[in-house]
Amino acid sequence: MDIIKANNITKRFTNHTALDNVTVNIPEGSIYGLLGPNGAGKTTLIRIINHITAPDSGEVWFDGHRLQADDVAHIGYLPEERGLYKKMRVGDQALFFAKLKGLKTKEAVAELKIWFERFGIMDWWNKKVEELSKGMAQKVQFIVTVLHRPKLLIFDEPFSGFDPINAELLKQEILRLRDEGATVIFSTHNMESVEALCDNFSLINRSHNILSGNVAEVRRRMGHNNYRLSFQGNPADLIAALDGKILSHTITEPVRDSGGVTYSGEFKLSPDTDMRQFLRSALDSVDLVSFDRALPSMNDIFIKAVEAANAGHPLE
Repeated sequence: MDIIKANNITKRFTNHTALDNVTVNIPEGSIYGLLGPNGAGKTTLIRIINHITAPDSGEVWFDGHRLQADDVAHIGYLPEERGLYKKMRVGDQALFFAKLKGLKTKEAVAELKIWFERFGIMDWWNKKVEELSKGMAQKVQFIVTVLHRPKLLIFDEPFSGFDPINAELLKQEILRLRDEGATVIFSTHNMESVEALCDNFSLINRSHNILSGNVAEVRRRMGHNNYRLSFQGNPADLIAALDGKILSHTITEPVRDSGGVTYSGEFKLSPDTDMRQFLRSALDSVDLVSFDRALPSMNDIFIKAVEAANAGHPLE
Protein backbone atom coordinates (compact mmCIF):
# COMPACT_ATOMS: atom_id res chain seq x y z
CA MET A 1 0.00 0.00 0.00
CA ASP A 2 1.15 3.54 -0.75
CA ILE A 3 0.89 5.92 2.21
CA ILE A 4 1.26 8.90 -0.16
CA LYS A 5 -0.14 9.18 -3.66
CA ALA A 6 0.64 12.57 -5.18
CA ASN A 7 -1.13 12.52 -8.54
CA ASN A 8 -0.45 15.00 -11.35
CA ILE A 9 0.61 17.81 -9.00
CA THR A 10 1.07 21.26 -10.53
CA LYS A 11 2.02 24.34 -8.52
CA ARG A 12 2.75 27.74 -9.99
CA PHE A 13 4.07 30.91 -8.41
CA THR A 14 4.52 34.28 -10.06
CA ASN A 15 6.50 33.71 -13.29
CA HIS A 16 7.59 30.27 -12.06
CA THR A 17 6.21 26.74 -12.26
CA ALA A 18 7.53 24.83 -9.25
CA LEU A 19 5.87 21.51 -10.13
CA ASP A 20 4.51 20.49 -13.50
CA ASN A 21 2.21 17.45 -13.50
CA VAL A 22 4.35 15.52 -11.00
CA THR A 23 3.25 12.09 -9.77
CA VAL A 24 4.96 10.36 -6.84
CA ASN A 25 3.80 7.23 -5.01
CA ILE A 26 5.44 6.45 -1.68
CA PRO A 27 5.10 2.89 -0.31
CA GLU A 28 4.12 2.47 3.32
CA GLY A 29 6.95 1.39 5.61
CA SER A 30 9.73 2.50 3.26
CA ILE A 31 12.41 5.17 3.15
CA TYR A 32 11.80 7.26 0.05
CA GLY A 33 14.46 9.55 -1.36
CA LEU A 34 13.24 12.81 -2.85
CA LEU A 35 16.18 14.02 -4.90
CA GLY A 36 16.98 16.89 -7.22
CA PRO A 37 19.09 20.00 -7.78
CA ASN A 38 18.42 23.18 -5.83
CA GLY A 39 15.23 24.85 -7.03
CA ALA A 40 13.95 21.69 -8.71
CA GLY A 41 10.63 21.65 -6.81
CA LYS A 42 11.36 19.18 -3.98
CA THR A 43 10.56 21.56 -1.13
CA THR A 44 7.33 22.65 -2.82
CA LEU A 45 6.21 19.02 -3.06
CA ILE A 46 7.14 18.45 0.59
CA ARG A 47 5.10 21.50 1.62
CA ILE A 48 2.11 20.23 -0.33
CA ILE A 49 2.35 16.77 1.26
CA ASN A 50 2.65 18.45 4.68
CA HIS A 51 -0.47 20.55 3.95
CA ILE A 52 1.47 23.82 4.26
CA THR A 53 0.40 24.88 0.77
CA ALA A 54 -2.04 23.48 -1.77
CA PRO A 55 -1.47 22.44 -5.39
CA ASP A 56 -3.04 24.39 -8.22
CA SER A 57 -4.11 21.07 -9.73
CA GLY A 58 -3.77 17.41 -8.92
CA GLU A 59 -4.45 15.69 -5.62
CA VAL A 60 -2.64 14.09 -2.71
CA TRP A 61 -3.91 10.97 -0.97
CA PHE A 62 -2.69 10.04 2.51
CA ASP A 63 -3.11 6.57 4.00
CA GLY A 64 -5.97 5.69 1.64
CA HIS A 65 -7.94 8.96 1.69
CA ARG A 66 -7.64 12.44 0.23
CA LEU A 67 -5.18 14.51 2.28
CA GLN A 68 -6.87 16.81 4.79
CA ALA A 69 -5.78 19.20 7.51
CA ASP A 70 -6.23 16.66 10.34
CA ASP A 71 -3.67 14.36 8.73
CA VAL A 72 -0.87 16.73 9.78
CA ALA A 73 -1.14 15.19 13.27
CA HIS A 74 0.24 11.98 11.74
CA ILE A 75 3.15 13.69 9.97
CA GLY A 76 6.49 14.73 11.45
CA TYR A 77 8.34 17.36 9.43
CA LEU A 78 11.95 18.44 9.94
CA PRO A 79 12.57 21.29 7.46
CA GLU A 80 16.00 22.31 6.23
CA GLU A 81 15.49 25.80 7.69
CA ARG A 82 15.39 24.96 11.37
CA GLY A 83 14.82 27.15 14.39
CA LEU A 84 14.55 26.97 18.16
CA TYR A 85 13.78 29.68 20.70
CA LYS A 86 17.28 30.59 21.82
CA LYS A 87 16.45 31.94 25.28
CA MET A 88 14.40 28.92 26.39
CA ARG A 89 15.91 26.02 28.27
CA VAL A 90 16.42 22.95 26.14
CA GLY A 91 14.10 20.68 28.14
CA ASP A 92 11.36 23.33 28.30
CA GLN A 93 11.67 23.89 24.55
CA ALA A 94 11.37 20.18 23.79
CA LEU A 95 8.43 19.81 26.19
CA PHE A 96 6.68 22.79 24.56
CA PHE A 97 6.87 21.16 21.13
CA ALA A 98 5.86 17.77 22.51
CA LYS A 99 2.70 19.23 24.01
CA LEU A 100 1.93 20.95 20.71
CA LYS A 101 2.02 17.45 19.18
CA GLY A 102 -0.64 16.31 21.64
CA LEU A 103 1.41 14.57 24.33
CA LYS A 104 0.52 14.93 28.00
CA THR A 105 3.20 16.48 30.20
CA LYS A 106 4.10 13.31 32.13
CA GLU A 107 4.20 11.19 28.97
CA ALA A 108 6.20 13.83 27.09
CA VAL A 109 8.85 14.17 29.82
CA ALA A 110 9.29 10.40 30.02
CA GLU A 111 9.63 10.03 26.24
CA LEU A 112 11.94 13.03 25.93
CA LYS A 113 14.32 11.73 28.58
CA ILE A 114 14.57 8.39 26.76
CA TRP A 115 15.47 10.21 23.54
CA PHE A 116 17.85 12.65 25.26
CA GLU A 117 19.72 9.73 26.82
CA ARG A 118 19.83 7.91 23.49
CA PHE A 119 21.31 10.97 21.76
CA GLY A 120 23.73 11.75 24.61
CA ILE A 121 22.35 15.23 25.40
CA MET A 122 20.71 14.66 28.80
CA ASP A 123 23.27 16.94 30.47
CA TRP A 124 21.91 19.83 28.37
CA TRP A 125 18.30 19.57 29.58
CA ASN A 126 18.53 22.68 31.78
CA LYS A 127 20.86 24.74 29.59
CA LYS A 128 19.63 27.44 27.24
CA VAL A 129 19.18 26.65 23.57
CA GLU A 130 21.67 29.36 22.62
CA GLU A 131 24.41 27.33 24.35
CA LEU A 132 23.90 24.34 22.05
CA SER A 133 26.20 23.57 19.16
CA LYS A 134 24.55 23.29 15.77
CA GLY A 135 24.73 19.51 15.92
CA MET A 136 23.15 19.30 19.36
CA ALA A 137 20.39 21.71 18.34
CA GLN A 138 19.66 19.49 15.34
CA LYS A 139 19.41 16.47 17.66
CA VAL A 140 16.78 18.30 19.70
CA GLN A 141 14.82 19.18 16.57
CA PHE A 142 15.01 15.62 15.30
CA ILE A 143 13.69 14.35 18.64
CA VAL A 144 10.68 16.67 18.70
CA THR A 145 9.93 15.72 15.07
CA VAL A 146 9.65 12.00 15.82
CA LEU A 147 8.47 12.07 19.44
CA HIS A 148 4.75 11.63 18.74
CA ARG A 149 5.46 8.55 16.57
CA PRO A 150 3.85 9.81 13.35
CA LYS A 151 3.02 7.49 10.47
CA LEU A 152 4.96 9.69 8.04
CA LEU A 153 8.28 11.42 8.71
CA ILE A 154 9.69 14.04 6.34
CA PHE A 155 13.36 14.96 6.74
CA ASP A 156 14.84 17.74 4.60
CA GLU A 157 18.68 17.47 4.61
CA PRO A 158 18.74 15.87 8.09
CA PHE A 159 22.52 15.25 8.10
CA SER A 160 23.54 18.84 7.40
CA GLY A 161 26.10 19.94 10.00
CA PHE A 162 26.59 16.52 11.60
CA ASP A 163 30.00 14.95 12.07
CA PRO A 164 30.38 11.35 10.76
CA ILE A 165 29.74 9.73 14.16
CA ASN A 166 26.50 11.61 14.78
CA ALA A 167 25.43 11.23 11.15
CA GLU A 168 25.75 7.46 11.59
CA LEU A 169 23.74 7.67 14.83
CA LEU A 170 20.99 9.52 12.98
CA LYS A 171 21.02 7.00 10.12
CA GLN A 172 20.55 4.13 12.56
CA GLU A 173 17.66 5.94 14.24
CA ILE A 174 15.98 6.55 10.87
CA LEU A 175 16.33 2.86 10.01
CA ARG A 176 14.93 1.89 13.41
CA LEU A 177 11.92 4.17 12.93
CA ARG A 178 11.33 2.57 9.52
CA ASP A 179 11.57 -0.90 11.03
CA GLU A 180 9.01 0.11 13.68
CA GLY A 181 6.50 0.99 10.96
CA ALA A 182 7.09 4.63 10.06
CA THR A 183 7.39 5.78 6.46
CA VAL A 184 10.19 8.25 5.78
CA ILE A 185 10.54 10.84 3.03
CA PHE A 186 14.16 11.80 2.88
CA SER A 187 15.24 14.86 0.87
CA THR A 188 18.99 15.24 0.43
CA HIS A 189 21.88 16.00 -1.89
CA ASN A 190 24.00 13.32 -0.20
CA MET A 191 23.82 10.41 -2.63
CA GLU A 192 25.82 8.10 -0.36
CA SER A 193 23.03 8.42 2.20
CA VAL A 194 20.49 7.56 -0.49
CA GLU A 195 22.35 4.31 -1.28
CA ALA A 196 22.66 3.49 2.43
CA LEU A 197 19.09 4.32 3.48
CA CYS A 198 16.55 4.60 0.69
CA ASP A 199 14.40 1.81 -0.68
CA ASN A 200 12.90 3.91 -3.49
CA PHE A 201 13.37 7.40 -4.90
CA SER A 202 12.17 10.09 -7.27
CA LEU A 203 14.45 12.59 -8.98
CA ILE A 204 12.82 15.98 -9.53
CA ASN A 205 14.42 18.33 -12.05
CA ARG A 206 13.06 21.63 -13.36
CA SER A 207 9.61 20.89 -11.90
CA HIS A 208 9.34 17.40 -13.47
CA ASN A 209 9.80 13.89 -12.10
CA ILE A 210 12.49 12.61 -14.47
CA LEU A 211 13.34 9.28 -12.82
CA SER A 212 11.67 7.06 -10.20
CA GLY A 213 12.13 3.53 -8.97
CA ASN A 214 13.69 1.15 -6.54
CA VAL A 215 17.27 2.20 -5.76
CA ALA A 216 18.80 -1.26 -6.28
CA GLU A 217 16.79 -1.98 -9.43
CA VAL A 218 17.66 1.36 -11.06
CA ARG A 219 21.35 0.87 -10.28
CA ARG A 220 21.23 -2.62 -11.81
CA ARG A 221 19.38 -1.39 -14.90
CA MET A 222 21.72 1.52 -15.51
CA GLY A 223 24.75 -0.68 -14.84
CA HIS A 224 23.66 -3.30 -17.37
CA ASN A 225 26.65 -4.79 -19.23
CA ASN A 226 29.14 -2.84 -17.08
CA TYR A 227 31.88 -4.89 -15.40
CA ARG A 228 34.94 -4.20 -13.28
CA LEU A 229 38.19 -6.15 -13.53
CA SER A 230 41.35 -6.16 -11.47
CA PHE A 231 44.20 -7.83 -13.29
CA GLN A 232 47.93 -8.31 -13.62
CA GLY A 233 49.49 -8.18 -17.05
CA ASN A 234 49.68 -5.84 -20.01
CA PRO A 235 46.59 -3.59 -20.38
CA ALA A 236 47.24 -3.33 -24.12
CA ASP A 237 46.97 -7.12 -24.44
CA LEU A 238 43.66 -7.06 -22.59
CA ILE A 239 42.20 -4.29 -24.76
CA ALA A 240 43.34 -6.08 -27.92
CA ALA A 241 41.69 -9.32 -26.75
CA LEU A 242 38.44 -7.46 -26.06
CA ASP A 243 38.35 -5.72 -29.43
CA GLY A 244 34.79 -5.83 -30.76
CA LYS A 245 33.40 -7.05 -27.44
CA ILE A 246 33.32 -3.73 -25.55
CA LEU A 247 31.91 -0.27 -26.27
CA SER A 248 34.14 1.62 -23.84
CA HIS A 249 36.67 1.13 -21.08
CA THR A 250 38.63 2.99 -18.41
CA ILE A 251 41.75 1.70 -16.69
CA THR A 252 43.14 3.29 -13.55
CA GLU A 253 46.75 3.85 -12.58
CA PRO A 254 48.48 0.61 -11.48
CA VAL A 255 49.00 -0.33 -7.84
CA ARG A 256 52.42 -1.78 -7.03
CA ASP A 257 52.95 -3.99 -4.00
CA SER A 258 54.74 -7.21 -3.02
CA GLY A 259 52.28 -9.18 -5.15
CA GLY A 260 53.22 -7.32 -8.32
CA VAL A 261 51.55 -4.63 -10.42
CA THR A 262 47.73 -4.65 -10.43
CA TYR A 263 45.46 -2.66 -12.72
CA SER A 264 41.74 -2.00 -12.32
CA GLY A 265 39.37 -1.20 -15.13
CA GLU A 266 35.69 -0.76 -15.98
CA PHE A 267 34.32 -2.12 -19.24
CA LYS A 268 30.97 -1.67 -20.98
CA LEU A 269 30.14 -4.68 -23.10
CA SER A 270 28.68 -4.48 -26.59
CA PRO A 271 24.99 -5.47 -26.67
CA ASP A 272 25.77 -8.72 -28.53
CA THR A 273 28.64 -9.74 -26.22
CA ASP A 274 27.93 -12.47 -23.70
CA MET A 275 29.54 -11.92 -20.31
CA ARG A 276 31.16 -15.37 -20.49
CA GLN A 277 32.76 -14.51 -23.87
CA PHE A 278 34.11 -11.33 -22.34
CA LEU A 279 35.49 -13.20 -19.33
CA ARG A 280 37.12 -15.94 -21.45
CA SER A 281 38.88 -13.31 -23.61
CA ALA A 282 40.11 -11.52 -20.51
CA LEU A 283 41.42 -14.76 -18.96
CA ASP A 284 43.32 -15.60 -22.14
CA SER A 285 45.18 -12.27 -22.13
CA VAL A 286 45.88 -11.35 -18.48
CA ASP A 287 45.81 -12.81 -14.95
CA LEU A 288 42.53 -11.84 -13.31
CA VAL A 289 42.60 -10.81 -9.65
CA SER A 290 38.91 -10.00 -9.30
CA PHE A 291 35.78 -9.63 -11.41
CA ASP A 292 32.39 -8.13 -10.58
CA ARG A 293 29.54 -6.07 -11.96
CA ALA A 294 30.19 -2.32 -11.94
CA LEU A 295 27.02 -0.72 -10.62
CA PRO A 296 26.81 3.05 -11.02
CA SER A 297 26.60 5.09 -7.84
CA MET A 298 23.48 7.15 -7.15
CA ASN A 299 25.69 10.20 -7.61
CA ASP A 300 26.53 9.02 -11.16
CA ILE A 301 22.86 8.32 -11.87
CA PHE A 302 21.83 11.73 -10.51
CA ILE A 303 24.29 13.56 -12.76
CA LYS A 304 23.53 11.45 -15.83
CA ALA A 305 19.75 11.77 -15.45
CA VAL A 306 19.81 15.54 -14.88
CA GLU A 307 22.21 16.15 -17.77
CA ALA A 308 20.10 13.97 -20.10
CA ALA A 309 16.87 15.71 -19.08
CA ASN A 310 18.40 19.18 -19.52
CA ALA A 311 19.58 18.13 -22.99
CA GLY A 312 16.06 17.03 -23.89
CA HIS A 313 16.80 13.29 -23.83
CA PRO A 314 15.43 11.94 -20.53
CA LEU A 315 16.52 8.50 -19.43
CA GLU A 316 14.01 5.69 -19.84
